[in-house]
Formats: sequence, structure tokens, C-alpha cells
Amino acid sequence: MMRGILDIDALNVRFTGRNSHFDALRGVSLSLEQGRILGVVGESGSGKSVTGLSVMGLLPQQASITGGRIRFRDQDITARTPRHLRGASIAMVFQNPHAALNPTRRICDQLSDVIQAHESLDRGAIRQRVIHLLESVNFPDVSRRMGVYPHELSGGLCQRVMIAMAIACSPSVIIADEPTTGLDVLTQKAVMDLLFRLSRERAMSMMLITHDLGLAAQYCDSIAVMQKGTVVESGSPANIFSNPQHAYTQRLIEACTTMHPAQPHPAGKTTSRKRRPLLEVSNLRKRYANGHLAVDDVSFTIAPGESLGLIGESGSGKSTLSRLVGRLLDPDDGAISFEGRSIGTIGAHDFFRAEQRPHIQLVFQDAAGSLNPRFTAFDSIADPVRRLGPARDPGALRHHVEKCAADVGLAPALLDRYPHQLSGGQCARVGIARAISVDPKLLILDEPTAALDVLAQSEILALLERLRREKGMSYLFVSHDLHIVRMICDRMVILQNGKIVETGNCEEVFQNPRAPYTAQLLAAIPHFRPASQEAAAATGTEFAGS
Repeated sequence: MMRGILDIDALNVRFTGRNSHFDALRGVSLSLEQGRILGVVGESGSGKSVTGLSVMGLLPQQASITGGRIRFRDQDITARTPRHLRGASIAMVFQNPHAALNPTRRICDQLSDVIQAHESLDRGAIRQRVIHLLESVNFPDVSRRMGVYPHELSGGLCQRVMIAMAIACSPSVIIADEPTTGLDVLTQKAVMDLLFRLSRERAMSMMLITHDLGLAAQYCDSIAVMQKGTVVESGSPANIFSNPQHAYTQRLIEACTTMHPAQPHPAGKTTSRKRRPLLEVSNLRKRYANGHLAVDDVSFTIAPGESLGLIGESGSGKSTLSRLVGRLLDPDDGAISFEGRSIGTIGAHDFFRAEQRPHIQLVFQDAAGSLNPRFTAFDSIADPVRRLGPARDPGALRHHVEKCAADVGLAPALLDRYPHQLSGGQCARVGIARAISVDPKLLILDEPTAALDVLAQSEILALLERLRREKGMSYLFVSHDLHIVRMICDRMVILQNGKIVETGNCEEVFQNPRAPYTAQLLAAIPHFRPASQEAAAATGTEFAGS
């Protein structure tokens, strides 16, 4: 019986290619109630985003609805979502705000476009509405920054602009598709608290599509678990996460680092730091042309076989520091030594000729984006071997590439595929295989699991730990996820505004953080606390976690 403001009943969606077809949704039924938040969770490819796009009428040309019904306030919108509803009554917050926003238009103009599409207001009234919307999403310094372009804003601020656009015409339903992917824990908490507050204040309903079970458990009123285009389990967060009935739900929870206390990997405590450091960074500084001091007097060491976690919110200097160590940027001051020899004085443009280049490799956050779209997986893995390794005949090169692929669990059949033909987890494996193809001693891993679902994330972390154990590599692991760092690293360094505010053994930092900023990061991690939610329900208060 349909009773929600938005009802999806037995929905089927098929993607059709030249010689094949794929059923992305198979009999999906969901109901979103007025003023409530429904979490839709599952791994990549489970059909979460396709469900949201179906409601919005934004399916790609090769996809079609082959069965079922979508109703909004008892109006059938299956075949077509009317223009007067889309953006006004049903709005969407997209996963990648930088890609969703028009790069050629100022954010104030893009907000004005949404308002003008649905309401007849004069220019002054529209400007006042834009200012009010940006202020309502806690956009800083609105009067000065409302005229900037998307590329001038951080991911967190672009996401706030996306939310402002979504609520511009006071919609009844918001579909938030992975709204916090790639954001640090503080920005993630701010964005989710904002969405939760707006939902409650405006009595808006929200479908939260996410692979982060901690977020879903903390902010949602009900949960639907999707696998391979079907809903396998649904219910309240307390029931789903405390007593999961379906084997797939149990696997998701087991793989999620925020659903239960993370335990350090036992191999992470075997490294002795009494040996000469493999990498030594001393008093490093980097200032950009705009005057921003991104790295300010940073010093640390990494021993052979050790994994060091680099933690901090967006803008803390993590990526800049990793690029300095990887010799993609030149420092303004300080020293970088590798195996006792200075590499900081070698220019970034010349470092590819240095004998240390093969021994320091990087794995980038955007796995697919870091691969050449014209290269097959084989060519991507082979490229650094051809450029940096000893010359090999074609047979020996193929054997070496296939061995690297096997080391990272990449099936041989996938080596002839291009990046767009691979999943996110498979692209991540190609990126890691490419990095280890020249037998490095230090891997710099810049948010290698940030955009992956919990099952793919778990597999990649296990892979990285196994490679470190078998090959004796050291890691500089850059992440905003403290739980992941705790699982894979021996020590961690906490950065804030380019400075180190705390460093130490991972367990010690987790159990007894000394810096207030560290405590703030730890407190922002989403956790599921069933007792807290039940108590909130008993007292009639809203539950938004902390």
C-alpha cells in the first residue's frame, strides 16, 4: 500500500548496448515518507544512483524504465518527470559538485537560473533570495564570494552551493547522491548536519544515497539495502545494523570501518624505527603564488617497511606535502632525504632522471582520472616499466605486467580494457599495479579508497597490507579517514593549516589525543549508536548523532 510522498513500486530499468542489455534495477520498491530521511546503501553497481536518476527523469539515453511505477504525491511520473516538478518539488544534490556546476558561470548566476526557471521575480528579489540561500547553507562571506566561479571553491563549499541550488524553490523531496564522498570528516559532518537541519526545519523528505554505512545509520530514519539492482533488506537503522538478516547486509557491516571500533593490523606493530630512516623530511615549507602557506615547518621520518598516516581536513596541506615528497613540487625551504641522500634539491622537472625516481611512486585519489583514457590497463601498468625500468622484450614485459596484475588481484582478462570499461575498484587496482611495477621502496598513497564503496575499500586495504608485508615497502598514507589510518598505519601525523599539531602511535592518538584539533577530528567520525537513537526516539527528540 502506497503511503509516502514518493513511492517507487516494482521498478525495472534496463541499459541497452549494441549487442547486449543489462538490467540495472529489478523490481525495486521504496517509499519515502513526508519529512523523513531514507538511506539507500550498497556497493558500487547496486543500483542506488540509477534509482535516484529514475525519479528525476535523468536516466541516460541507453537506459529505459521497462516496468513498475514512480509516484510523487500520487501523480504518476514514471514516463516523464514534469519540468515544473524537477528542481522545484523534487531536487537533487549530485555526487561530484565540481562536475555538476557550470564552470563558466558564477555561483550567484547559477542559483539565479534555478529560481528564474520556476518563479517570476525581479532582479533585486532574486539577488536577495540568492544571498539568503547561501547564508542558510553557512556559505562564508556571502557578499564577497557569491560572484566566484566553482573552480575557486573547495569541494565542501561547492557542495554547499549544490545544496543551496537544491533547496532554492523549497522542494518537498531532495535526492542526495553521495553528497559527502571525498570530503574530510569535519566537512562531511558539516554538510550532513546541514542537510539534516534543513530537512527537519523545512519538513523536506530526503533520499540519502551513500556507501557510508556510518552516515546512513547516524542520520537516516529508515534504511534500504540494495544489491545487484534489488532491495535485499529494509527497516530502521537499529534493526538493520544491530540485527542484519541478509548475508549481504552482514558483509557490508563487517567491511565498514565506522560501524565498529577499528583494530590495528597486527603486522603494523612489527616495524623497528631504530634503523636509518628511508625518508627524512626536515623543516619543509611551501608557499603558493597567491601567498598561501600550504606547508609550514613540517618534519617527520619513515622507516623501511613502516606505514605513516598523514591526516587532516581539506586544505590542511596533506596533498601538497605528498607532492613535495613525491618530487612533483619544489619546496621553498627545508630538506628531503631518501636513503640518506638529499632529493629535495633536485628540481621537480628533473627528478624523472634521478636514480631515486623508480623507488618513490604515487597512487592517486581519483583512480580512473589518473589513468590515461587511451591506455588499456596493460599499457598503464607497462608505461613506468618502459620509462624507468630496464629494457625488456615484449614477452618479458607481458609476463612482468601479468605478474603485477596478479599481485593486486586483477584478472588477466581485464588487462585489455580501457579505464571507462573498469569499475572504481578495478581502476584502483590498476593504479596500484602501475605504482609497484618498478619495485618502489616508498609508496605515497593519496586517499586511495576515498571514493570506493565499503566492500571495494576493504579489499584494497587488505591488498595494500599484503603488499607491504610481502614486498617490504614503506607507505606515506594520506587520508581523512582516521579509522582506515588506524587499521593500516603504525604512526600518524595530524596536520592543520600546514602545521603538525600532533604525531604518535596510532593507538595512542586514538585513545588519548593531546591536541584539541585531533579530538575534534575523532568526534566527527560517524558512528552508529543504537542506544542513543532509541533514547532520542523515547523522548521525542530528533536524532542526528555527533
